[in-house]
Amino acid sequence: MAKEDSAGGKAPSGSQTLFRGLDLLDVVADSGTIGLPALAQRLGLTRSTTHRLATALVERRLLSQTPREGYSLGSKLLELGYLAGQQMDLPRVARPHLEKLWDELEDTVHLGVLEGDRAHYLDKLTGRRRINISSRVGDRQPIRSTGLGKALVLDDTEERWRELYRKEGPRSAHGPDEEQWIAWMRDYAKKGVAFDLEENEDRIRCVAAPIRGPSGAIVAAISVSGAAQYMDDARMKDLTTTVRDCANAIGVELGWNEKRTPAKR
Repeated sequence: MAKEDSAGGKAPSGSQTLFRGLDLLDVVADSGTIGLPALAQRLGLTRSTTHRLATALVERRLLSQTPREGYSLGSKLLELGYLAGQQMDLPRVARPHLEKLWDELEDTVHLGVLEGDRAHYLDKLTGRRRINISSRVGDRQPIRSTGLGKALVLDDTEERWRELYRKEGPRSAHGPDEEQWIAWMRDYAKKGVAFDLEENEDRIRCVAAPIRGPSGAIVAAISVSGAAQYMDDARMKDLTTTVRDCANAIGVELGWNEKRTPAKR
């Protein structure tokens, strides 16, 4: 049996609560600073329900509350808007650098961002070696087994790395156990590059590097992928500087300054 809110009606479902919260943000955006009574009236909700929604949004910094004045938009929205702008501009900014890297090499080049616990592929330039790599633009690939995914989380804590590793379930036939993977991640974090050693696709290897934004935080990553026969250990080592330099050049265009690289979280 559904619970009832303070007005005697049924408590809203999760989706209803979400839409009410979004409506609340729209009203505040239109109003500037608005008090609770006026906000509840505009939404057509009781004060208690409106207060409950607003309090949750304040806790997430989506709203800000000033005593005796009311609610206004919160600092988290500035952060989200900034990141959204970066991500929308990112493929355009990165594309010339990716094309230059692709021209220099004969391998597949990827660009991606972190989306939840997955690497979201935003761009792909297919290599010229007639080797099929199954990735596609729009794919969301695992963090644990992809070079791009690893590069996106190089600044994270070891605790977070372990969480990401375990979320993927049992290791694959080609994948390392948890302790080996953590040891690799420590090494990758020191070098600023990450490898995929046939962990995601059989006979496919890659070298990846993070792209940093104005704050110094990782905002994206690039990778160069190819068949293992063209990606032996020596070539992967040689590619680390090339891939890292390309990622850094994209970062500089986004406003990154190497002096502003945050400490490991």
